[in-house]
Amino acid sequence: MLAAIHWNVDPVMFHIGSFGLRYYSLGFLFAFLLGYYIIQWMFRREKVSTDYLESLLVYIFLAVLVGARLGHCLFYEPDYYLTSAHWVEIVWPFSNGQYTGFQGLASHGAAIGILLALWLYWRKYAMNPVWILDRLVVVVALGGAFVRLGNLFNSEIYGVATDMPWGFVFERNGETEAKHPTQLYESLSYFVIFGVSLWYYIRKKGAFRTGSIFGWWLVALFGMRLLIEFVKNDQVGFEAGMVLNMGQLLSLPFIVGGLAIAWLAHKEKLPQGPFPKGEKHVFKDNDKKK
Repeated sequence: MLAAIHWNVDPVMFHIGSFGLRYYSLGFLFAFLLGYYIIQWMFRREKVSTDYLESLLVYIFLAVLVGARLGHCLFYEPDYYLTSAHWVEIVWPFSNGQYTGFQGLASHGAAIGILLALWLYWRKYAMNPVWILDRLVVVVALGGAFVRLGNLFNSEIYGVATDMPWGFVFERNGETEAKHPTQLYESLSYFVIFGVSLWYYIRKKGAFRTGSIFGWWLVALFGMRLLIEFVKNDQVGFEAGMVLNMGQLLSLPFIVGGLAIAWLAHKEKLPQGPFPKGEKHVFKDNDKKK
């Protein structure tokens, strides 16, 4: 058995001048593209126009980027980012002329951003947001799995010390003792959630009570997040000494909300189908250009 896994991988895959492509960015892009094709397959399978998907893609892409960034800045480091000296760093991914990427993204912020984006989308296109979420969360789990693998390549967001044989020594950070690879724990759990959700969707052929996948997905994903956080290092100083850290506190409302949605779905109290009111947006050329 291995005493520990020594990890010293360069997070940058290759450089082009001052620009460096990180494994993290590549994983994010790959997950987004693969997720798009899976959702497209679902829409076509259920005979819903992919015009809706093209518009939805823009809403979700912006929601994930803006929500994840603001989530980190507001939930984890507000004292730093909300000062006149550092607020520009919220939206500016360069330092001393070098591309550094955004230093900090929060999955809870991305989740809130997606919910807000879908509310705006529903207001414009009259499409059932819960029906969309039942399909969207399947690929969101896949995206989360690739993002956590990116965190592993960045040697960030890992756990406390461990003597388990799969512990990682993150040498790039000057670590000398093995730590829990919580990035892998989360990534593997998200891959399982993705697989189970997709299996359920295929098994039911898309014909299930609206909210069923979304509700239990929230419970499973944020439940795993809450448990894994117990062996994860505090991300910011103010978490020291807290019974539950910020990631766990933010997970609790999603778990409770998931249980409520699953119950409503079981009782068939949620609007069914993509267009429960029979209203459909008529796409024009200008819509498609957007």
